Amino acid sequence: MNVKPHALLSAALLLCAGLLPAHAQSNWTVKNLMHIGGPGGWDYLTVDPATHRLYVPRSTHTMVIDADSGKVIADIPGQKIAHGVAIVPEVGRGFISDGGGSGAVVIFDLKTNAVLGTIAAQPDADGIIYDHASGLVLVVSGDGGVLMTLKPDLDPVHGKIDPPIALGGKPEFLAADNDGKVYINLEDKDRLAVVDLRARKVLAHWPVAPGGEPVGLALDARKGRLFIGCRKPPKMIVMSTNNGKVLAGLPIGAGVDAVKVDRGDAFASCRDGSLVVVAEKSPGEFEVAQIVKTPVGARTMGIDSSTHTIYLPTAEFEPAKPGASRPEAKPETFMIVVVAKSEE
Repeated sequence: MNVKPHALLSAALLLCAGLLPAHAQSNWTVKNLMHIGGPGGWDYLTVDPATHRLYVPRSTHTMVIDADSGKVIADIPGQKIAHGVAIVPEVGRGFISDGGGSGAVVIFDLKTNAVLGTIAAQPDADGIIYDHASGLVLVVSGDGGVLMTLKPDLDPVHGKIDPPIALGGKPEFLAADNDGKVYINLEDKDRLAVVDLRARKVLAHWPVAPGGEPVGLALDARKGRLFIGCRKPPKMIVMSTNNGKVLAGLPIGAGVDAVKVDRGDAFASCRDGSLVVVAEKSPGEFEVAQIVKTPVGARTMGIDSSTHTIYLPTAEFEPAKPGASRPEAKPETFMIVVVAKSEE
């Protein structure tokens, strides 16, 4: 069914009005719209809190944007379908997951933004992160159904990715703790895979019910909680890392893609124009604290952990065409939505 953007926004506002008790209101707000332009779609946005740079894959290229000014610092070419970026300041490199063709990981220099090399990967290379505990870059392949690992200092021209770890489903995004475990959403199985990096095997598959089709994922390692953004039905699932027990299942907007955690709060960015803020109101009890109205299409995000600012990529859209799964973005309207807390 095709839904017009203005209808989605109206639904989000009605959801906001009906969901939130007065005492739960937070104070996040849209502070700025940085108009960037340029061709291509977009996927996961990565923030470097040390340099305040935003890394935004744009299909065939990846933009490097100054978060303070909105200026494009660099534009890294040469990808087929760029999905995400992992940065490893310790070795001065960045890694772009390229899901086009047979799959690849593009390695670039963080100072010059020059491409250093391209490493062959599995098809549909998608979610990518750097795990500080293991010292590995972690990449999932949706079509391959595997987790891939690589050392960030490998030879960027002749190096190879480690043998893949079969996951038993189609992975979407992932999070790593400080104890050698990786948690990975299996979108087609309605489950979360728990991987032991040392043993290089799956330890468990945890159901995400009452959620389904899990995509976004974030981890609060200190409290041992996973926050899982599900599309069918649209829910934020809060899960314990101890045993996979579901602690809460809260309603969110339609078309979630990314979930992030900052200072104990969890955020779900949704295509319908809603940024849902989930807070722990008492130990083990969670609630929707706020729904921030954003432009339609702002489904992914990154958070600068040093400034606690949220950045969401989107664009302006044409009216949805009959039979199309989603409306097309208007040319040169790509933008970054800046969300931060209002001053008390």
